[in-house]
Amino acid sequence: MRKTPSDLFEQLHREQQTRRQFVGWGAGGLGAFFMNTAMAAQQPTTSTGLSFKRDPSAPLSALPPQFPAKVKRVIYLHMGGAPSQLELFDHKPTLSRFGGQLCPESFVKGKRFAFIRGVPKLLGPQFPFHQTGRNGTWISDRMPHTEKLIDDLCLIKSMKTDQFNHAPAQLLVQTGDARTGHASLGSWVTYGLGSENQNLPGFIVLASSGPGPTANAGKPLWGSGFLPSVYQGVECRSAGEPILYLNNPHDVSRASRRQVLDAVDAINQQTRKEFGNPETVARIAQYELAFRMQMEASEAMDIRREPGAVLARYGAEPGKTSYANNCLVARRLAERGVRFIQLYHWGWDSHGSPTDEGINIGFVKRCKETDQPTAALLRDLKERGLLEDTLVVWGGEFGRTPMEDNHGGSTEASKYVGRDHHTAAFTIWMTGGGVRTGMVHGETDDMGYDVVKDPVEVRDLHATILYLLGFDYQKLNFAYQGLDQKLTGVKPARVVSQILA
Repeated sequence: MRKTPSDLFEQLHREQQTRRQFVGWGAGGLGAFFMNTAMAAQQPTTSTGLSFKRDPSAPLSALPPQFPAKVKRVIYLHMGGAPSQLELFDHKPTLSRFGGQLCPESFVKGKRFAFIRGVPKLLGPQFPFHQTGRNGTWISDRMPHTEKLIDDLCLIKSMKTDQFNHAPAQLLVQTGDARTGHASLGSWVTYGLGSENQNLPGFIVLASSGPGPTANAGKPLWGSGFLPSVYQGVECRSAGEPILYLNNPHDVSRASRRQVLDAVDAINQQTRKEFGNPETVARIAQYELAFRMQMEASEAMDIRREPGAVLARYGAEPGKTSYANNCLVARRLAERGVRFIQLYHWGWDSHGSPTDEGINIGFVKRCKETDQPTAALLRDLKERGLLEDTLVVWGGEFGRTPMEDNHGGSTEASKYVGRDHHTAAFTIWMTGGGVRTGMVHGETDDMGYDVVKDPVEVRDLHATILYLLGFDYQKLNFAYQGLDQKLTGVKPARVVSQILA
């Protein structure tokens, strides 16, 4: 009888020799696929103190939650480069009135910015705002499709960060720490909850547009850090093979591949008996999972199976890599039990130079690329009953300044309008199970410079996400370098109870 990844994982546990070997398994490629799935399913069922202790003999199950879970999966839509809240959600008529004048000295004195030098001019909102929804929520004209769902969203307009450069700010939002080497949010979630589908990873990453993560923090954004590498995100593609070389070579049938795997399995089993190396068991399981994934992974990400009306709703085009395609794939993955689905859409860095970074050029393009697919994803989840137990998060790594980016102190006017990185205030939104909808949390001052009501730190956001998944952020931890490491770090954090339904 052929063994499942769970059977092989239990066998591997019995035969493991050292912790070093254990941590080294499944570091990349199809190994990550196997370990992300099989080990994520093998979860501890007991805890001691504040640290959950793993028991290799425990049955397959998730960590015991401390609270009734409101959701069981997360779709995180990260807008890489940081969209301007002042052109989307944070309506500031006073800023518009003073646009073009030199900014107050207090805005820049003793402050650090990525590119602003000297005293720049204030920059009013570049697009008209209007009120909509049952509560008269302010929104610009850049998101007409999302606007129709404003009553389903919870806007948090009082986010704060202490990182003003992209890489550390993205790391902070995605891993809880501005330095590399820490576990990503998706890794923590799969560490705590495991995966519902043993033929797919519990944490899948899809990316689109712009220069991609290599221009920013890179793959550590979805890395497992100090957690075993089995919990790292697995980057997939929404066009072509989900993973390169997953499919059989030309003229190699599935039956032929099965015969080859059976022969390799027999050799590996003999090697295991002779040498007792647990990595041999991991190798067997990698091949087996890859064989099954040829059916399920390819099917899960094949949007050609969707009706034409659904493709049109998203603006998706089979065969291309796009945010629209990724949103549709995200819904298909959610249906199949993937625990954490991370979408990155790059290109939101709106400094005003070069052309594609202009608020009047590149920003407009990014809005058009993402507005319709995001709204389609929310509608689709809602209509299929998935939004009730799914948390959707949308946002960037920081905000944009109410002052114009003066390109390092230049007084030369640019035909491309831009804003610099801003740490003191930015906006995200959330929706789904357990979240109050049709509300705005927090407030910034009349110029949109600083938070004046209900500030929310990144660690507070993380604590809230974990709470919605059923976990106490202080108790979901991992012993490493003498500390019980947590997603929220060592600084005080809190669950933002005001946004909970």
